Amino acid sequence: MDKILDEAGSQEIAAQIKSKAGKPFENAYQALLVTEGAVYAQGFLAIKRKPYELFEHAWIELDSRIIDPNLPHLASESPEMWYFTAQTYTRKKLKAILEESKEDYPEDDPLPIYGNAPYEYYGDVMLGGKEYLSAYESAVAKCQELNQPNIENN
Repeated sequence: MDKILDEAGSQEIAAQIKSKAGKPFENAYQALLVTEGAVYAQGFLAIKRKPYELFEHAWIELDSRIIDPNLPHLASESPEMWYFTAQTYTRKKLKAILEESKEDYPEDDPLPIYGNAPYEYYGDVMLGGKEYLSAYESAVAKCQELNQPNIENN
């Protein structure tokens, strides 16, 4: 990942949109609506805190920066975090997908977006295409790397 997390920008946008805990996809969508030139990104987040684990997550990307409106809900200190992008959408494309989803499936939450069927299946709960599977596998590998015992401390 060559994009850098903009912590100050993340905190600012979170305050602006009144970011809500446990709503990463909706928060990212709201951030996209108020950030000119940004794209919505969806994938996985690995955080360096014990136990190391990954989360299905969403954020926005602007130029070479990641702006995560969920940042205030992730950690009280600034742990290391790794973002693994599965897919990105422009504002126009995401709005079109959401409108179609709401029309076709009004009872379902339109976010997160998994692309077109057929899906690759992995884990017990997530769907997505090959790019989603690739991001997931990269995030799992990072978590496994972080969970390796530190031999120097033994």
